[in-house]
Amino acid sequence: MFATQRREKILEALQRDKQIVVKQLARELQVSEGTLRTDLRMLEEEGVLERTHGGAVPARTKPVPAEPRYPSRSELNYEEKRAIGTKAAELVTRGQCIILDASSSVLELAKALVEHDYLTVVTNGLEAATILNQNPRINVILVGGILRSGSKTIEGVLGKSILEGIHSDLFFTSAEGLSVREGMTDFSLYEAELKKLMIASSSKTVALVDHTKLGRRSIATSAKMEDIDVLITDEGADPEFLRQLGTTEVLIAPYL
Repeated sequence: MFATQRREKILEALQRDKQIVVKQLARELQVSEGTLRTDLRMLEEEGVLERTHGGAVPARTKPVPAEPRYPSRSELNYEEKRAIGTKAAELVTRGQCIILDASSSVLELAKALVEHDYLTVVTNGLEAATILNQNPRINVILVGGILRSGSKTIEGVLGKSILEGIHSDLFFTSAEGLSVREGMTDFSLYEAELKKLMIASSSKTVALVDHTKLGRRSIATSAKMEDIDVLITDEGADPEFLRQLGTTEVLIAPYL
């Protein structure tokens, strides 16, 4: 049982019984008392319960939060991502084969493409695949791999054989950051390696990066600057940064 599942069970027990006894609940969940105490400590830090000697009770002043505290990736800079996705859709023509990564920026492109005719779309994003599969004139190929915990992203290089047999016209990708020196970078090494395979299978790579990610970098490079043919960003992009990109074509997406 994963930590998030355990903590859900803890909160269910707390709501049902109005108290938790560590020894009893540890037996029910088949975990050690030490593991359960760690979960209780973290839930106490979130303000949803108060620990007692040998257990816990509901917090007296703070209710259990019904929603996450922080916005999801898709909610951050949504208007910029929507504008960029709409602009990127202008590059796609009838009959093309395109590859989409599983980023939230490229998801906005998928939404803009749902009415297009006769496309073949290869992606590791479950949400993009589901959206595009609504159109029977779009052929959707899902790249196999490992489903990242807590997300709708498939990562890893298990889909290498599929990508090696595909000749894509365009690869649309985003990242945690884009810098002149490191190129496009991601937090996940597995995600970065998968994107390198997607680049190798495509004639042209298009980066969808909102202005907040320009000049930033993360752990692993997924695309060097020389791999990026086109950068689509929004009107908030720093002109000085864009001037440093050399031969990369830059398109500015107007706010919608």
